[in-house]
Amino acid sequence: MSEPEITCEKAGCCGLITLNRPKALNALTLNMVREMAGALDGWERDPGVTRVIIRGAGGEAFCAGGDIRILYDLGKAGRHAEQLSFWREEYCLNHRIKLYPKPYVALADGIVMGGGAGISVHGSLVIAGEHFSFAMPETGIGFVPDVGATFFLPRLPSNAGVYLALTGASMTCGDALAFGIAYAHVPSARHAGLVQRLIGGEDIAATIAAESAPPPASALHPQSQSIERCFSEATLASILANLDDEGHAGSEFAHSAAHAIRAKSPSSLAIALRQMQIGAKLDIGEALRTEFRIVSRIARRHDFYEGVRALIIDKDNRPLWKPAGVENLEPAGIEAYFAPLLEGEVDFRAQDCCP
Repeated sequence: MSEPEITCEKAGCCGLITLNRPKALNALTLNMVREMAGALDGWERDPGVTRVIIRGAGGEAFCAGGDIRILYDLGKAGRHAEQLSFWREEYCLNHRIKLYPKPYVALADGIVMGGGAGISVHGSLVIAGEHFSFAMPETGIGFVPDVGATFFLPRLPSNAGVYLALTGASMTCGDALAFGIAYAHVPSARHAGLVQRLIGGEDIAATIAAESAPPPASALHPQSQSIERCFSEATLASILANLDDEGHAGSEFAHSAAHAIRAKSPSSLAIALRQMQIGAKLDIGEALRTEFRIVSRIARRHDFYEGVRALIIDKDNRPLWKPAGVENLEPAGIEAYFAPLLEGEVDFRAQDCCP
């Protein structure tokens, strides 16, 4: 028999979730989302479970996000209702984790991208191994930062969330600790021991402190002032102008950031910037509801399919975006992505999102 995609088991006083698609970098499927949601519901009602731990198998990735190829294939086949079922249930799970009444500890090493952020950063604590690599790279495939990124990215210091959303850049373990994405650094060799201690009922904070190592240096943190200055502008054009100015003055960081942004979908960039501008004032439910409105429309647009084709399927890295440049964007067209849906809004009070 093939290995299960995910295991959710009770171990001691823990609910222990293991993402088990290492060959697919533990990318999430709808089945995995449903298994997690069901387990969290059961453990909430179980007085013998005092904390939840989630981890990824294989060592290379905690979770590289939702399975984009599946979503691409569904959309190309016109099966948009099935696409939206995944995002609806994934966002319900993100909402559930954010409001979960018991400690939820994400033990994350390797790649943490997209949907992997949604099942880690909304929990109580993210414990990062030395290979931790965090990114929200969605604008590069004609998509947008979702899974609650509208909520958590604008709350990072120094406009770092805007930087991450627009560039798709990665954060190392040291970066994640410096900017508050991760709570502590526990070397990967100590992860198994940490899990066993937590299963045994030891105090969570004290146990993590005992197993922790000093945080690695952050290469990104010294750029905080530059990030805050360049990414504070209200428009993409102004952000790029700031980066170009600093790049011409000799900043390789600014030059690289501008180059990364210009490779992304202009429409996705404009939507993501707007998400970052409004997100700090939204609660988690409002943020996720906004994202569902956006993805419901992106799923019927050109750039998502072109981006996945260019970066994931054909891998020619030459997407032909529509429109091709930031200067061709229509502000009214971007705002339309945020409008309430005529039907099918996500309602986190509904039965499918609440135990």
